[in-house]
Amino acid sequence: MPKFITDSTDINGDRVENPNRVFLKIYSFSLALGTRLKRPDDFFTLSHELTYQNYNLKDWSQFIFSTGRSNNLFYKATLSRNSIDQPIYPRKGAQIKTSLQVTLPYSYLNSQFSSSPKDYGTLADADKYKWAEYYKVKVSADWYTELANKLVLKTKVGFGFLGDYNNRIGTAPFERFYLGGSGLTNFQVDAREIIALRGYDDQSVFPYNPQSAAPLSNTGQPIIGKYTMELRYPLSLNPQATIFALGFLEAGNTWYDNFNPFFVKRSGGFGIRAFLPMFGLLGLDWGHRFDGVETNGAMQRSQIHFTIGANLGEL
Repeated sequence: MPKFITDSTDINGDRVENPNRVFLKIYSFSLALGTRLKRPDDFFTLSHELTYQNYNLKDWSQFIFSTGRSNNLFYKATLSRNSIDQPIYPRKGAQIKTSLQVTLPYSYLNSQFSSSPKDYGTLADADKYKWAEYYKVKVSADWYTELANKLVLKTKVGFGFLGDYNNRIGTAPFERFYLGGSGLTNFQVDAREIIALRGYDDQSVFPYNPQSAAPLSNTGQPIIGKYTMELRYPLSLNPQATIFALGFLEAGNTWYDNFNPFFVKRSGGFGIRAFLPMFGLLGLDWGHRFDGVETNGAMQRSQIHFTIGANLGEL
């Protein structure tokens, strides 16, 4: 179904006619179509999405450039299989999802068909990312196994990769991965994916460069991996107030390059979930990190996280 969204934000409260006004305006339009497949079984669905986003910035400091326009036009296909027995407290089944998101290779088209090809290595960021180009692949899977009466083991694994067509442009500023904390999303400029890793500060897990005079700033990374195990037991299965306790172990990391699925940050803890029809699924977790994070030496070893929704981030 089509969807049109506009958003306008000012960070200094100035009126429109003020020449010193600082603003960000986002215009978005999407077309989506999904269908249930009959083969190989009825659990499969396939969806298609075509989205256009326009970003108009003036003196906005939270993006890769502060003044200019950027366009993000992409097509996304998602193939998923959902065989869980119930949505709130699943006891058996699995959810498996793969997606591919692509833009046109604008730099290649420019080099092949333009009478005056651009030198992307020398362009300013506002010109380099006027039309964002990238491809993005994600794979995730959840399994639910009833070990005993009502005692359920949930296991989850997910990977994401954001690639570029032209190394002179590099990784696009859109669609990057941010890992750590509760996974709750705040206002986003760049369509970033914020993924939870309990026991760590929000968006605090990212590469560290020991040769640098200062740690890398977290501008998002193009590669992510995450693993989760949860042991769940219900306190109430009333459809109007489903409540269950859980203990968890999880690990994950993000990489700029040199992907290593075994080099991860680990944590463990326990929590509680409550589903209320008026609010959805609410959660409270206590997480304890097992590994250090070089980018934030002052981070506490234990964290309390509040969550909303069944999935801690999209991955």
